[in-house]
Amino acid sequence: VLVLGCSGAELPNFSPPAFLIDNSILLDAGTTTAHLKESEQRKISHILTTHTHLDHIRGIPSLADNMLLRNRKHRIILIGIREVLRMLKKNLFNNVIWPDFTKIPSQEQPALSLKIITAGKSFKINSHRVTAEKVNHSVTAVGYIIENSEGKRLIYTGDSGPTSSLWKTANRETKTKAIDAVIIEVTFPDSMREKAVTTGHFTPAMLSDELKKLKLPPKKIFITHIKPQFLNIISGELQRLKLKNLTILKQGKTYVI
Repeated sequence: VLVLGCSGAELPNFSPPAFLIDNSILLDAGTTTAHLKESEQRKISHILTTHTHLDHIRGIPSLADNMLLRNRKHRIILIGIREVLRMLKKNLFNNVIWPDFTKIPSQEQPALSLKIITAGKSFKINSHRVTAEKVNHSVTAVGYIIENSEGKRLIYTGDSGPTSSLWKTANRETKTKAIDAVIIEVTFPDSMREKAVTTGHFTPAMLSDELKKLKLPPKKIFITHIKPQFLNIISGELQRLKLKNLTILKQGKTYVI
């Protein structure tokens, strides 16, 4: 997993969330073209969207534009639940904010092909099995459970506060084998718990409670979406939780699961 961005706000050296899996699958797309060479961009075949907030989707338009310039037959499949894709089509790819790349260069062979998925129903991306489940955020949102051909499983919460469906599905599949890694957000420090609850985010203490919903502790815990303004405070609070195998993600770094 290459971390293109993993911050809950944008400042120099802190970019919005985007994770490149096995060089070809983007998990959210808050950051894309500014951090990938053109040759690397051409390897991207699918984008998994969690929700419509700008910091998770804003890299899609520039990626589509770049790909079309070089190869009019290059297609990226944009994946999401019906409401998320409908809002992207209506409010972003509407020929006002940005050209409608779901119909360019042609409706038969667009640069962006939309794939509607259903929460709770698994689907395949190449050799990966993927399941989306709804999470608790300020807008309609999902998290993802991704399993590769070797049976390695990754959970990504996207933006979420306390939720249930994602963990229930993971527990049904867990049996005797723990989840290999969880990428989970922590946006605010514990002193801002009320704001976190209101906006659908986690604090470190809330994270600790949330992970207890898994039958078995995950092998690795990766933290994303920290507000850089509170990085030092949140880092200290996470350290005091004494959770095993917890890592705060760093932009530009690759993590093997």
